[in-house]
Amino acid sequence: MINLMVNIYIGYDGRETVACSVLTHSIHARASQPVCVAPIMLSQLQGIFQRDRHALQSTDFSFSRFLTPYLSDYTGWSLFMDCDMLMLDDVAKLWALRDERYAVMVIKHEHVPKEERKFLNEPQTKYEKKNWSSVMLFNNARCRMLTPDYVNTASGLELHQFKWLDHDDLIGALPARWNHLVGYDAPRADAALVHYTLGGPYFSEYRDCEYSRQWFAERDAMLHAGKTPLR
Repeated sequence: MINLMVNIYIGYDGRETVACSVLTHSIHARASQPVCVAPIMLSQLQGIFQRDRHALQSTDFSFSRFLTPYLSDYTGWSLFMDCDMLMLDDVAKLWALRDERYAVMVIKHEHVPKEERKFLNEPQTKYEKKNWSSVMLFNNARCRMLTPDYVNTASGLELHQFKWLDHDDLIGALPARWNHLVGYDAPRADAALVHYTLGGPYFSEYRDCEYSRQWFAERDAMLHAGKTPLR
């Protein structure tokens, strides 16, 4: 399957601007083939994304993420990921896992949070398939049901539990290393994409969380100007 450009959409929240920037840098710095990264920003979706913010919505992109196939004109494949992540491996390896048998591919966590609140005191919602939608490989042509009208009107559970698919057999499984949940999953040497789902080191209360050293090193590399820094 030839698809040279890796098309990536990142959920954007203005409270985590630095997270989005550092994640983008970490992707480009390790990629072995061309990558196109676009943030999903509500300010750029006027007239398209029109639903009101829900009381249980913890980020600006809780629902707008499901516009990824629409924004891709329902062609080819696209990769969505939350902004509170850090890429530690070549995204081309994840891109190579695309499988035409599926409409969407995710890491199938069995994640049941114990806390009631997470970063910035936002509510920690609990539901079946929690965190499956934080990294999604969309086979866009098979996700035509995700129209702006549907994304604007469907319930949160209909979207995040993939009720828009005819059956769960259309959801493919990706290796857990591509959505490593910091603070929940045991640290692993081969973690490829770490997810600061409780809160990232850019928030003072999570400054010393697991994988914080790697995040600050990436931020510093991004901010560097002049002679190429050692990595």
